[in-house]
Amino acid sequence: FGNPYGDEWNYEIVEHWADILISKGVKILSLADTVGVSTPEKITSILPKLISRFNHTEIGIHLHSIPTERVEKIAAAYDAGAKRIDSALKGFGGCPMAADDLTGNIATEDVITFLNSKGVNLNLNMDKWNEAMILSSRIFG
Repeated sequence: FGNPYGDEWNYEIVEHWADILISKGVKILSLADTVGVSTPEKITSILPKLISRFNHTEIGIHLHSIPTERVEKIAAAYDAGAKRIDSALKGFGGCPMAADDLTGNIATEDVITFLNSKGVNLNLNMDKWNEAMILSSRIFG
């Protein structure tokens, strides 16, 4: 979704490496942005083309974001056709190279809330989910 170090980056490079990986047998491809440079516009311009070109491969995303931009990135990925959205409880985790201390993983609870709003049946045991959220609060504070 970009390169924070100034190296060349474009869709063709992404497609080239996706093609190589998939030709070597990769069945699941997760495009990652671990420093928070993705935008809804980049997501919706890249994912649909890759999903269409490699329609026998499960293509998803692993994004890091500041909290205020999480939902718009989730929405962009969903609208683009992503079937896999990596996330972490409360968005914990991140990358020390990110420009902002608030940049972390996409929060699982944001993904669940968004998908529920779209009527997606996640078939989750919400009692266990709530237990996990309580436990994560004890662990991470």
